[in-house]
Amino acid sequence: MGILEDRVRASSGLSHFGRWVVELLRRAEVDRPVLFALLNRGWQLLTVPVTLLLIARYFSPEVQGFYYTFGSVLALQSFLELAFCIVIINVASHEWAHLRLDEEGNITGSQEALSRLVSLGRLVFKWYLVLTVIFILGVSSGGYLFFAGKSYPGIAWQSPWIVLVILTGLLLWIMPFNALLEGCNQIAQVNKLKFRQGLLNTLALWLTIRLGGELWAGVAVAGVNLGCNIYLLLIEYRGFFKPFFHPPQGGGISWRAEIWPMQWRLALSSLTSYLGWSLFTPVMFYYHGATVSGQMGMTWFLVTGLQLTAQAWVFTKIARYGMLVAHKDYVELDRYWLRTTWISLVVISLGAGAAWTLIYTLNVMQVPFVQRLLAPLPTGLFFLGAILMHVSQCQSVYLRAHKQEPFMVLSVVCCLLIGLAVWILGRRYGPTGAAAGYLTVTLLTALWSTVIWFRCRKIWHAA
Repeated sequence: MGILEDRVRASSGLSHFGRWVVELLRRAEVDRPVLFALLNRGWQLLTVPVTLLLIARYFSPEVQGFYYTFGSVLALQSFLELAFCIVIINVASHEWAHLRLDEEGNITGSQEALSRLVSLGRLVFKWYLVLTVIFILGVSSGGYLFFAGKSYPGIAWQSPWIVLVILTGLLLWIMPFNALLEGCNQIAQVNKLKFRQGLLNTLALWLTIRLGGELWAGVAVAGVNLGCNIYLLLIEYRGFFKPFFHPPQGGGISWRAEIWPMQWRLALSSLTSYLGWSLFTPVMFYYHGATVSGQMGMTWFLVTGLQLTAQAWVFTKIARYGMLVAHKDYVELDRYWLRTTWISLVVISLGAGAAWTLIYTLNVMQVPFVQRLLAPLPTGLFFLGAILMHVSQCQSVYLRAHKQEPFMVLSVVCCLLIGLAVWILGRRYGPTGAAAGYLTVTLLTALWSTVIWFRCRKIWHAA
């Protein structure tokens, strides 16, 4: 916050007020990474009403259903990615505790830590290249068969689907590059990139929808995201990635001893995560039609947007948590994590209450637009579930900073239960049944994860 404070004090007219704002932000743990994350979420909150209105105005209910179901099917990348990025961030943060960037953007510090970081990077870059090829070939053909099973004459979905899969595959290959930057405590620049992306892809989305592009809107967004990421990696951080073009000069990361124990647990969890997070819209599409799936997709978009906003306080600190663990500064780790977690819980709770009140009011006023969302009852159940799930997510960030993954069984069991609940209850009772099942499982998850958190924290810190 030093840069911001200097700028404020330079303004004589607003110096007192500016210092008050800086102090308020400091107490709320709003540093540069959080600030850019919040700017991104704030921009989304401001533009979401416009986006939803444009979709409601220019998309038929059936096209809206295809649009949101595209996103759910593309989430199949989790079956290939296997949560490797989480491992990359946490492992890299322990090496970055002994490294830094100089004024020219080059990595300096311990040569042993640099060698281990380079070996990690070269491993994951090759791994994700293979995943990208598999994703493009598998998801494009599998999704084509899935959508072709439903007859919707007049909706040209084939070409947009193929191009969207290709661009998403390229973004998949870029994921470990960004994860490495986040693990090396460059989260402020990564979030700044995401903010720029948010500005540009929103404009691209609006323009494409307004020009009648329909399902090509998703393609435009993916293209903008790809371009922004390429600029970050090849221009802004070219000095950072320079050592990764050459083999490590010293010791390397042992995949079997240091990565695999955490990765296989996260991979197993990731294989079932699709059932817990991305099955809602396809189930509604299959059993209740494109209109209901569109309502589910738009509502789930609001719920996940709120979750991502609250996560800004905790997830932007992953590298710092890992560095504190590397230095065994557990007192500061507990203090810092607990403070950011409480702030994020307040944010998601207040946001959920405000959003649900607005949706309920619009339903009472019978505003036509609100019919594109789910009814207040299932929407409220989803918001409550999101708050409970946020508790577990904050606890998992804390424990994974120790390069451990104790949530594997919890994650697998709860994701399978969510998938079964969505399929069984959603098929019979529609969105309300799916939301009720989701809330029930998230309550179980929060209780279970809290027990694991207390037990692991006691054992690991005592050791």
